[in-house]
Amino acid sequence: MSLKLSENALKVLERRYLKRDESGKVIETAQEMFRRVARAIAEAEKNYRKTVKETSELEEAFYKAMTSLEFVPNSPCLMNAGRDLGQLSACFTLPINDSMDSIFETLKATAMIHKSGGGTGFSFSRIRPKNSVVKTTGGVASGPVSFMRVYDAATEAVKQGGTRRGANMGILRVDHPDIMEFIVCKENNKEISNFNISVAITDDFMKKLKSGEEHSLVDPHSNQLFKKINPKEVFDLIVKQAHKNGEPGIIYIDKINADNPTPHLGKMESTNPCGEQPLLPYESCDLGSINLAVLWKKDDQGYKVDWERLGEVSRLAVHFLDNLIDVNKFPLPEIEKATLATRKIGLGVMGWATLLIRLGIPYNSEEAVALGEKIMSFILKEAQKKSEELAREKGVFPTYKGSTWEKQGIRVRNATLTTIAPTGTISIIAGPCSSGIEPLFAIVYYRNVMDNDKLVEVDPLFEEIAKERGFYSRQLMEKIAESGSLAHVEGVPEDIKKIFVTAHDISPEWHVKMQAAFQKYVHNAVSKTINFPHEATLEDVRKAYMLAYDLNCKGITVYRDRSREEQVLNINHKSESPVAKESKTEPGKITPRPRPEVVFGTTTKVATGCGNLYVTINIDEEGRPFELFTQMGKAGGCAGSQLEAVGRMVSLAFRAGVEVKSIIEQLRNIRCPSPSWEKGQRIFSCADAIARVIERRLANAQTIHPIPAENQAAMAMKRSFGEDIHLEIDSQADIVGMCPDCGGALRHEEGCIKCHCGYSKC
Repeated sequence: MSLKLSENALKVLERRYLKRDESGKVIETAQEMFRRVARAIAEAEKNYRKTVKETSELEEAFYKAMTSLEFVPNSPCLMNAGRDLGQLSACFTLPINDSMDSIFETLKATAMIHKSGGGTGFSFSRIRPKNSVVKTTGGVASGPVSFMRVYDAATEAVKQGGTRRGANMGILRVDHPDIMEFIVCKENNKEISNFNISVAITDDFMKKLKSGEEHSLVDPHSNQLFKKINPKEVFDLIVKQAHKNGEPGIIYIDKINADNPTPHLGKMESTNPCGEQPLLPYESCDLGSINLAVLWKKDDQGYKVDWERLGEVSRLAVHFLDNLIDVNKFPLPEIEKATLATRKIGLGVMGWATLLIRLGIPYNSEEAVALGEKIMSFILKEAQKKSEELAREKGVFPTYKGSTWEKQGIRVRNATLTTIAPTGTISIIAGPCSSGIEPLFAIVYYRNVMDNDKLVEVDPLFEEIAKERGFYSRQLMEKIAESGSLAHVEGVPEDIKKIFVTAHDISPEWHVKMQAAFQKYVHNAVSKTINFPHEATLEDVRKAYMLAYDLNCKGITVYRDRSREEQVLNINHKSESPVAKESKTEPGKITPRPRPEVVFGTTTKVATGCGNLYVTINIDEEGRPFELFTQMGKAGGCAGSQLEAVGRMVSLAFRAGVEVKSIIEQLRNIRCPSPSWEKGQRIFSCADAIARVIERRLANAQTIHPIPAENQAAMAMKRSFGEDIHLEIDSQADIVGMCPDCGGALRHEEGCIKCHCGYSKC
């Protein structure tokens, strides 16, 4: 059958998924990739005495589901199935006990998992608190947060699967004595940057929070009371930090364990990096997503869910994910043993917002919430049917005896069946398809500038409907791209505005309600970001946390627009003047000019003695240098903070109108112990490299022309710089930085940071 993939999908596949030869040349097509995966997963049937014909027929069914983009497994499966590495799981959790042996054995296991392309989750709750006496040495303990820093540094040193840094989840129970230190450990976004962090909140804590009783902190080593504390102090600090930069998240650990299917094997203490997959120590889980965006049909009454095909795909996906466990090559024997013991799978969805739009249902409506419940209930029912069928054919999961399934008298192949995971790059592959159960993040946006023209990216479904209804025009699309939303744009029919809502058109309450609707029929948990506008208050965040708990969500992640320090691209109000001006309140003092609504920039890569340095210089509407940002390939620590400081000071100088040559003179020839050569020139330090980029981009430019409405800025820059440049146009909310792969905009989505090019970091 023909495979219809978008341009973005093909780019993502070529960059990350398709096989390459020793020289790095792509030697596989998308069809061949799906065939490779289908064949490898179907091969598991041979372990159960299935005939060649039966195996071949199953391979064809898997291939059809993937090439029709109705079902897509997690990235490690697409990358590694049928290849030598063969590691197909996306997420793992590892135990950390209160001993140096355990801490560093787990660190070694973490490195092996990251090397194979997986993400890891840990609970640091068993480690004794900071300043506890260590009897064997007479010294004092350094506490959980200090060991998180060790894990973070190790993660930084290991390339995950050769393509990206490893992702971790760090969890601490709310009754641990070091909980206050943990809550603020990511106050500086440059620290512990390879971790998402979450507080494990108990039902007892929530009860005492509501009643005003004191909350007990307990030393996990001695199991003795450490001290009592006002739970409001803890909760207020969580709210304050989440409002500030989205960290920490919350997991409601007792709700998670209430749904633990194998309590006889132990309690669950941690989750994978995005929080949607609680697991026992050493367990892994295999994830895959049904693409709801294509599972519809049209009749005389309009568009409807294709329930028949949705059922077929749900059952086939369970078969696929169960087979995946049998052919998987696990990174550690302990992981293989634990995974085979419960055979957990996580079937989820993507394209939910796209389906709602196709059906004409607003995301922020009771109708959408009700349909979400109905669809997930249907998927779970069909998934359980298939797991029961597989149990009859191949046997129940080995630890079935003593499980909650046995107590219900239901024989299943898999201890868990459903998870709503981030779909990051696989939703790009399946596109046009919205991520997970998230709403759209922009209807129209500017991608970059090429050949002296703006490249406007339009949601394909919006473009289709706009053309059908006769209101499509390039001018209107450009107007929408200024904000990404239709909310305040004239020329778009009101009924269209209601269904094409973006994340920031939707109140946090509707975000939580949608998460809760799916959670009702999800065995594991739901990855979802609760978006807040920049103006949201602490009380707004507090209400969302309480609502999530009351609606039985298993966790919650919030993000307030523009709340991260490194958010370099965002929407701001237009300034009174684009140039630095004398302060109205303090005559004689210079006030740096405010950031305009749109900036244009170049990103230059320079090889330094410390690694590749990426220097971005942005100019404003009048062609004046406005700001400078840096990113080091191995960011973090002292070097990262110094680079940030240099970038901020140079930006301040630009905005205050300091002569460019003076800035260059201050930075040129500063020396460090690790000089390098770049294109025949000696680079003495990162500061020296920055000076050379400024000189090359600005001081040597013949002229930087003002920017008229027709976008002559891009033309002027290309004339001035005389070479290919990448320009990112700033038009949307929730942008938190620059993509290290393509230089594009990074956004918060499903608890991850992702770019439209396919890059993601969870």
